[in-house]
Amino acid sequence: MMSGNLAKIDTRTKRDDEEICHDDSATPVKAQTIDELHSLQMKKSAPSTPIKGGGAGSARSSFDSAVSDQDHRNKQQLQSISASLASLTRETGPKVVKGDPASTRKAAETPKLSSHHATATATPTPNISDSSLKFTHILYNLSPAELYEQAIKYEKGSFITSSGALATLSGAKTGRSPRDKRVVKDESTAKELWWGKGSPNIEMDEQTFLVNRERAVDYLCSLDKVFVNDQYLNWDPNHRIKVRIVSARAYHSLFMHNMCIRPTPEELEDFGTPDFTIYNSGQFPCNRYTHYMTSSTSIDINLARREMVILGTQYAGEMKKGLFSLMHYLMPKRQILSLHSGCNMGKDGDVALFFGLSGTGKTTLSTDHNRYLIGDDEHCWSENGVSNIEGGCYAKCIDLVREKEPDIWNAIKFGTVVENVVFDEHTREVDYSDRSVSENTRAAYPIEYIPNAKIPCVGPHPKNVILLACDAFGVLPPVSKLSLAQTMYHFISGYTALVAGTEDGIKEPQATFSACFGAAFIMLHPTKYAAMLAEKMKKHGATGWLVNTGWSGGRYGSGNRIKLAYTRKIIDAIHSGSLLNADYSKTEVFGLEIPTVVEGVPSEILDPVNTWSDKKAYNDNLLNLGGLFKRNFEVFLNHKIGTDNKLAEEILAAGPRF
Repeated sequence: MMSGNLAKIDTRTKRDDEEICHDDSATPVKAQTIDELHSLQMKKSAPSTPIKGGGAGSARSSFDSAVSDQDHRNKQQLQSISASLASLTRETGPKVVKGDPASTRKAAETPKLSSHHATATATPTPNISDSSLKFTHILYNLSPAELYEQAIKYEKGSFITSSGALATLSGAKTGRSPRDKRVVKDESTAKELWWGKGSPNIEMDEQTFLVNRERAVDYLCSLDKVFVNDQYLNWDPNHRIKVRIVSARAYHSLFMHNMCIRPTPEELEDFGTPDFTIYNSGQFPCNRYTHYMTSSTSIDINLARREMVILGTQYAGEMKKGLFSLMHYLMPKRQILSLHSGCNMGKDGDVALFFGLSGTGKTTLSTDHNRYLIGDDEHCWSENGVSNIEGGCYAKCIDLVREKEPDIWNAIKFGTVVENVVFDEHTREVDYSDRSVSENTRAAYPIEYIPNAKIPCVGPHPKNVILLACDAFGVLPPVSKLSLAQTMYHFISGYTALVAGTEDGIKEPQATFSACFGAAFIMLHPTKYAAMLAEKMKKHGATGWLVNTGWSGGRYGSGNRIKLAYTRKIIDAIHSGSLLNADYSKTEVFGLEIPTVVEGVPSEILDPVNTWSDKKAYNDNLLNLGGLFKRNFEVFLNHKIGTDNKLAEEILAAGPRF
């Protein structure tokens, strides 16, 4: 029968002998509502503590014990976090509970958790406020996937790029604010730290720090949720530091997840009390009327309290470099040298350190596919050898090209944070040449994303210490072998030159000096780090080298940049040890020893005077640069090293003489 040209559907029961279509549909889901279905989508993480035992009874007993232990550890964790977030003027810390508040609201029940008490260092005063009546939800050591979800849901300006990285914005500040960084000056630090002319340490008093700390903690406790990362610094297990980062943004949590060393679940269970805590309330300004404040931004370090407070800047690099400053203070107390350097290792175990300011080629030359990368930026040299301080890399992205920097390009994938980059609104492909947001675009990724990274990031004692300088005056040799005193002199000086295009208003080469190749982060006087470097080099037989990656045959504008291929041949000769056996001659003024032959490098460029047609111009530039070194070093002249000051005299004598 036909009705309206459509066949009538026969709903009669089919007989056994009738053919029917095969039904391959799956069993219906065991859920009555959409919420129930969603609850089935994610399973609980497996317990990190294995259940040990024999029979069913012991298995059940072990399981109950494991659950009880896990509850106890969770309680201890929350008590520790509540203590970290405690105001110093109240009897207790905030009420804290693990989990996303959105999930808690869906569960439609109030968390049954009492306030965790924290020890107050100031005299407590009974105080009840709105914040004491609420719960603060703790998002604890979230995975990158979870942090992606938080960022995309709740943080404007967060997007997934075509390569899978998380693109974020750091707000009004797209770089560090060194003039707003302060250190508490107390009885101890007044004697220990480097203060005064040339020092990066700007003082503040204890009371002002506590005012800013209270402001930061109150802001964090006013939020529905905060992110907490418990992680490590230093790959050397004998000298690692436990750090806790409390922040308001998923971007900051993911950044530090990548940059610090990530603990295993077992390590996290026994993490305990951190050695140092960062309170990142960068979305909230400091009070400009507070003593010592010069803007709405303040980055404050209190070494006695082992705490750092960030107000008025969302630039994530402040956390990374704040912890580096901490290591520059803590490690020398253990006779461990903290270094702002790159570090790689050959297949035979030979380690090289690379020091250099921006534009000298530190990243390019320390990244070598024939060698293992221990780290690209921050290291320690202890009695055990070298170790990377960090668990990730923080690479510049401006003008990034796959062909020139394939490792960095390929590392920008899922899990990586890219800051302040510009991308296509449809394809989400990043344009690394676009400077619309900032010149300082960056990518933060775990070091495991680099194919030839050495995990764990440790190595034996260095054989070579390479100081890189981009000399725009064209008078330093492409390579020089340094004596111990010369190594200390040039390490303290930290020289390179700025040329037109690197900074606005620069038309002529401009010498720049940064003590220990990282003056912005050191805490002690530069000569203390230099003395430790010399002691370790002498003890372990390391050789110092000065490598010029700048100009030859004339200063910037008339000469030519030394070819990268030649510099790589020089570095190869240093690694292989062949340069130690070369014949050497000595230059005037700086008294540098230069090899007469390096395989693969034209011999005529090894002595810079040979490349200048105008010998008077060469001599004038040489004397000019020597004078700049001398004037820069004047700030270090009055600092006594050791009991008899003999070492200070040796270092000074290793400088330019004319």
